[in-house]
Amino acid sequence: MFKHILLPTDGSELSESAIKTGVHLAKALGAKVTGLTVIPKHHHSGEEELEGESGTPTSLNSHLLFVKLVASGNGVDCDAMLTRGDSPSEEIMRVAGELRCDLIVMASHSRKSLKALFIGSETQKVLVHSHVPVLVCR
Repeated sequence: MFKHILLPTDGSELSESAIKTGVHLAKALGAKVTGLTVIPKHHHSGEEELEGESGTPTSLNSHLLFVKLVASGNGVDCDAMLTRGDSPSEEIMRVAGELRCDLIVMASHSRKSLKALFIGSETQKVLVHSHVPVLVCR
């Protein structure tokens, strides 16, 4: 049924819980997953690369490392990507379409203080406007 699941993350505990759910579902279905973190276009902390010069993830991308570790620990094929955009919900839907994901699994809301990541209203926007099915985890 589902072959490619998109797992957006902001690094929150709720997001990590949704990642675990998405990975377990992928394992049961024999699907692959892609972890996604969205940062605003104007964010320039020097932490945008998936890996630093030494090959280790930067602090911002530890969110994506979590996806990779959970997937690897469950034997699930996993990719990870970081993208820039002013609207996390639009970026999530754009990436889902570009990668031909057939399911998005995400948390119901997050209480992160940085607008660079996403908040509950972003999940609502994806749920309402996505052409790809969305599984919302509480």
